[in-house]
Amino acid sequence: MQVRIYRPAKTAMQSGRAGNAASWVLEHEPLAPKRADRLMGWLGSSDTTQQLRLKFATREQAVAYAKRKGLDYVVTGEATRVSHPKNYADNFRFDKLEFGRF
Repeated sequence: MQVRIYRPAKTAMQSGRAGNAASWVLEHEPLAPKRADRLMGWLGSSDTTQQLRLKFATREQAVAYAKRKGLDYVVTGEATRVSHPKNYADNFRFDKLEFGRF
């Protein structure tokens, strides 16, 4: 059974480094395709492993769990955060290039 280990992205409501950024998630890959219910129109599947999401404090803990349970795992690398510092004073520089003014 294939599982994926990754660090989830921050939600739109998070600006700091706390929250989801501190946890690693282990998710099972889907074994059966989802199908639409004819009466309600909802999507469903007979695969119940898609409902399981395990959270771990570190990547090593998640990998150790997958090895202990005999699961094939794929670790997705985490995205690095790039900071572009900006100065408010740069808005008023005299050598600033302005486009659209004649």
